[in-house]
Amino acid sequence: MLDMQTNKLKVTPKDNKPAVNSFEFDYAPSLESTKVVKINLKNDLFINGKWVAPESKKYFTTINPATNDVLAEVAEGNEADVEKAVYSAKAALSNWSKLSGKERGRYLYRIARIIQERARELAVLETLDNGKPIKETRDVDIPLVAAHFFYYAGWADKLDYVFPGKKTSPVGVVGQVIPWNFPLLMAAWKIAPALACGNTVVLKPAETTPLTALKLCEILDEAGLPPGVVNVVTGAGDTGAALVSHKDINKIAFTGSTEVGKKIALAVANTNKKLTLELGGKSAHIIFEDAAIDQAVEGIVNGIFFNQGHVCCAGSRLLVEESIAKTIVEKLKARMRQLRIGNPLDKNTDIGAINSTTELTKIQKLVEIGKAEGGEYFEPENVALPTKGNFHKPCFFSGVASANTVARVEIFGPVLAISTFRTPAEAVSKANDTPYGLAAGVWSEKGSKIHQVAGQLKAGVIWANTYNKFDPTSPFGGYFESGWGREGGRHGLLPYLEVQ
Repeated sequence: MLDMQTNKLKVTPKDNKPAVNSFEFDYAPSLESTKVVKINLKNDLFINGKWVAPESKKYFTTINPATNDVLAEVAEGNEADVEKAVYSAKAALSNWSKLSGKERGRYLYRIARIIQERARELAVLETLDNGKPIKETRDVDIPLVAAHFFYYAGWADKLDYVFPGKKTSPVGVVGQVIPWNFPLLMAAWKIAPALACGNTVVLKPAETTPLTALKLCEILDEAGLPPGVVNVVTGAGDTGAALVSHKDINKIAFTGSTEVGKKIALAVANTNKKLTLELGGKSAHIIFEDAAIDQAVEGIVNGIFFNQGHVCCAGSRLLVEESIAKTIVEKLKARMRQLRIGNPLDKNTDIGAINSTTELTKIQKLVEIGKAEGGEYFEPENVALPTKGNFHKPCFFSGVASANTVARVEIFGPVLAISTFRTPAEAVSKANDTPYGLAAGVWSEKGSKIHQVAGQLKAGVIWANTYNKFDPTSPFGGYFESGWGREGGRHGLLPYLEVQ
């Protein structure tokens, strides 16, 4: 049987009496091989279908957050490099946009199939560079990457049906800036619809997780994508700023922090550039007393802990009906004691590494603030952290007031804030008491209650009796400080089209 306190299996005799010498067993390591992926030790920029050294002649390192070992050197693009990339995309626009939707769709289908063929390689590389568990990159991230390319390949020759009676045309050259939490998936979210609509792209990956975007360039080349249609310029904030401010960029798509999103909005306010922003969140999980409790607890764990809290829509606020609060908390404690933290390449690992030491420090500071402000703090006492790398225990604060920092500030880590409510109206009020509006979850056996509550929540995505389920056919986006516009689904085509 499983000892809930030690998270280890104990063998007992058939008469169910404790053995004189009980044997304890732990899971044997089940490591995914890194031999399936080749990492270039020095990586240049991908411009006009070729690998180009940066004008700055500077390179920065990207590390494995689980070990803090250097994985590779990556080119640091500057304004001159962005200029080259934009010029390349602009030159390729005419021919790419004139291709029939059927022809563009063929390229996207080809890219999707190659991603599927190289899925294991991409999953391992994502885990190495990002720190999330291999079972998440293998079973969720990479399959969704391929699914988005497949989905928008299907739309490429059907754009006339997106807006019946209207004429559509591509926006032009698109600048895209993506975050570190879903490096390849965010690239797919943005590149696939842009190409389907006839646009060309300049992509700037996050500086801490650029490797899968660069590996995608190899796939684009293998698929025969014409030079200049997709260009990738790596770098940090200055590189992104140069891309955002470039005069020949017709649209900016950004996923990242609310703080940076506000700066981008100001930068493009006096221009004709289209803009979509997918920003931060402080999403609420609402658990009613008639919910399936065990399923709800698993949904809570999936919503905040399995992804290290590295999801902008993570269910980081838990609102529990007062009558079941004690039960939920005790069951959650027991489930957290079973979570395994460690090597992200181990298929047994539930919680991987925090992406960078900078992010880990932020999380630690906010946890200390939470302790100082009150509330009951819990972390599983039987879970040990690896001695090397960036790791943080899953934890929660119960009895949290709406004004507490842990209930209001986005914490990009495995930290949960728990509050209670007595009525559906109070639950809605507390859920909406945030500057964000990205996602929410509602748990109840009564469909009418779910619909009634969901209709009052100010959130772009609401899950019912589940959490963190994504599909390329469904739009994603938020309200207020969680961003502008939608990505995914038919709605995700509009930002990349001019409609007349």
